Amino acid sequence: MKIEEEIGGLLRSRHLTMGTAESCTGGYIAHLITRVAGSSDYFCGGVVSYSNEVKQQVLGVSEESLAQFGAVSRPVVEQMAVGAIWVLGCDCAVATSGVAGPGGGTPEKPVGTVWIAAALKDKVVSECYHFGTERGENIRLAAEAALRMLRELL
Repeated sequence: MKIEEEIGGLLRSRHLTMGTAESCTGGYIAHLITRVAGSSDYFCGGVVSYSNEVKQQVLGVSEESLAQFGAVSRPVVEQMAVGAIWVLGCDCAVATSGVAGPGGGTPEKPVGTVWIAAALKDKVVSECYHFGTERGENIRLAAEAALRMLRELL
């Protein structure tokens, strides 16, 4: 069974709904979830918040966190996940923010650096991952890691 099918079963059996707040994954997590037949029972929607303005204006990420820590950081990705729950009216959400590549990396945050958060009601967990330098692979790995994180939280 694919992880997105497993997540769907868990959400359905617990009468929970989910959403996504995606930056570097660009909607790929929402795609994985919605390719499962019947996902409309538990998937509320997603926000692709590629710009800092959307992170702030739609998801409620604080300007201070973006200025102090940058978009690719624990505080920002956690606020994105919590913001998705609020904006989408769902029970849980995952969020991603990172440097997919091939460009855009810095010595502090090289290509492949991705912060991922999962939130369920008032509980939020997050972790920083360091994938490789290939954009498509980084997006796929980040999406899978986000779904694993949500599965553990459920």
